[in-house]
Amino acid sequence: MNITTTDVRQVESEPLLPSERDQVEQNDEISLLDLCIVMARRKWLIIKITVGCGLIALLISLLLPKNYTATTTVLPPQQNSSLSSAIMSQIGSLGSLGALAGSTMGIKNPNDMYVAMFKSRTVEDAMIQRFGLMTEYRQKYMSTARKAFESHATVEAGTKDNLIRISVEDKDPKRAAEMANAYVDEYRQLSQHLAIGEAGQRRLFFEQQLEQAKNNLGNAEEALKTTEQKTGMIELSSQARALIESAAALRAQITAKEVQLQAMRTYATGQNSDVVQAQEELDSMRAQLAKLGGNVDDNGAGLIVPKGQVPQAGIEYVRKLRDVKYYETIFEILARQYELAKLDEAKEGALIQVVDPAIVPDYKSSPKRGLITLIATIFGLLIGVFAAFFQEGMARLRQDPEQSQRLAILRRALWTKKTA
Repeated sequence: MNITTTDVRQVESEPLLPSERDQVEQNDEISLLDLCIVMARRKWLIIKITVGCGLIALLISLLLPKNYTATTTVLPPQQNSSLSSAIMSQIGSLGSLGALAGSTMGIKNPNDMYVAMFKSRTVEDAMIQRFGLMTEYRQKYMSTARKAFESHATVEAGTKDNLIRISVEDKDPKRAAEMANAYVDEYRQLSQHLAIGEAGQRRLFFEQQLEQAKNNLGNAEEALKTTEQKTGMIELSSQARALIESAAALRAQITAKEVQLQAMRTYATGQNSDVVQAQEELDSMRAQLAKLGGNVDDNGAGLIVPKGQVPQAGIEYVRKLRDVKYYETIFEILARQYELAKLDEAKEGALIQVVDPAIVPDYKSSPKRGLITLIATIFGLLIGVFAAFFQEGMARLRQDPEQSQRLAILRRALWTKKTA
């Protein structure tokens, strides 16, 4: 039955009668039945292609090398209260820098930072060189070997448990476990040279300040030695010595307060109450030093001892001795702060713990032969059905004389060379 354009318009514009609806449903059922007939008629073709694709995929999966995955679970450092803050609250008398020990520098998203460090070029290159992966992956350049290694290693941070999992895939199960565990070792080698957390940053800061104070103290001691040799003066009265030590201690506290203010301004504005209070304390200590006749900005001419207390010939010696006492106090304060920061950093580093070390995997992670075979079988079934309908269509074209003639013309046009 041929359907004309008028019939289509009539069907689209007018509702179907019950008899017409039954006829349409019968035509649809026949069309579906025709499809089933075609597939049943060419069932062996479909079965052959389906089974063939499945067997080829299974054979290929059996020839593929086995890979094993080993996983190390790491607990990253947590943002805890500083150990030095607790110690400073107990001893409480190391000067103005004590407040700096309790300051926090808050790191956002620490797990993401540690994952990025595990994936850093330094760690990856160390892994490649340690296990000779350029030869293993048959790569000529380090950049391409690094990409190949990244395809075999994954570092992920858990969103719920805050644990970092390092997985390494390799053909050798023993080497896969060794590489997963070595990943942590190479990270620790990298972290030793970086100030990652609050304690590490404070340790680096005090280390630089301590080195400078040590050099200043050495220079002051050499200057005092030269002065002693020149003046022949090696001892002072107790009153003069007390005056010098008091002024030196006050200058050291002023310097410590200035260092504290410098650190506080890195994370607080000038209107912050702690900053304002520290500035007021600094101004007060400067006023006290001015009453003693000293100058905090002048290391050579400050604290001129009143006449009569120290002989005029010993003025130069007094100044040199005062500098030594000053730098000794600074060095002592910074040394204590540096040791406390090292304790904090050691505690912070100890928190990088391996929860589950990688063990030698006893079962392969790839290739997944069952999954590969299943996907290939489904793909073969689709190809088989398509081939069946294609053959059926070509057979019907050959049965129609007009279509067969057109098909022959198409075949000749495809295979005949074009002439000039």
